[in-house]
Amino acid sequence: MNTIKRIALIGPESTGKTTLCRELAGHFHSVWVPEFSRNYMETLQRPYTLDDIEYCTRQQLAEEDRLLPQANQFLFSDTELIVAKVWCEDVFHSCPPWIEQEIPKRKYDLYLLTFPDLPFTEDPVRENPHRRDYFFDWYLRELEARGFECEIVRGSGALRVENAVKSVGKISPLQ
Repeated sequence: MNTIKRIALIGPESTGKTTLCRELAGHFHSVWVPEFSRNYMETLQRPYTLDDIEYCTRQQLAEEDRLLPQANQFLFSDTELIVAKVWCEDVFHSCPPWIEQEIPKRKYDLYLLTFPDLPFTEDPVRENPHRRDYFFDWYLRELEARGFECEIVRGSGALRVENAVKSVGKISPLQ
């Protein structure tokens, strides 16, 4: 019986996560889960709060659960709980316990950590153009501390996609 492998893209802002998710889903003829917080934050008419991050995180998980039955071998997620944890801790200096508790329960089969080797592209929801190395290192520490399977994705354009495809190809969708 096929088991769907869940793959999370994680990394600093403006490192191609959304593009990679879309490209990987197309390459593997599967589905991907867009980042819920992006659209939510774009329409927010006030500064975001910790409650907003929690809401976005819950919606992200619900959307992933909703799309999982449509996946073909792999489900690609354009963010996950470690990103929420880091976001909470960086902005609000604390993380709701439920987020930390859910991380091992919702472990992905592979984390693709996007290296900040692409030019930063400004947009209304991005906040940290000069802290991408800092966040990359933080995400890597989080993944390593948990012993989660992680591949770093480098390169630009087609090479970045090719490198991500190779990383995904290292895990078998069959169990």
